[in-house]
Amino acid sequence: MILVIVGLLVGLLIGWVLPFQIPVSAAKYVSVAFLAGLDSIVGGTRSGLENKFNFSVFVSGFVVNLLLAAGLTWVGDALGVEIYQAAIVTFGMRIFVNLGYIRRDLLKQKSEPSVIESVISPIK
Repeated sequence: MILVIVGLLVGLLIGWVLPFQIPVSAAKYVSVAFLAGLDSIVGGTRSGLENKFNFSVFVSGFVVNLLLAAGLTWVGDALGVEIYQAAIVTFGMRIFVNLGYIRRDLLKQKSEPSVIESVISPIK
């Protein structure tokens, strides 16, 4: 875990110190790549909390998501249609759904049922 934090801090430091601008022509590709990575990280975190994490599924999911999103972006550029927005919407929805599961899992109290659970459980 410490290696991950050190890598993150080094990456942030390099990004802060070195001036770099993304070319406008590559902005779409970078945005879908960023969202593909973020989606994979959030999905991996969720599966880790559920004790279902598999590294090969994580890496293959990242690569497939990245290639599909980049392919859609490229086809959209070739056709003159902004198809990359479909990837952005899909990744955005998946990120928020997974963050909702992560939040609920972290806030869940094993010993005490929530108000909603206490109302719903007598109905069953």
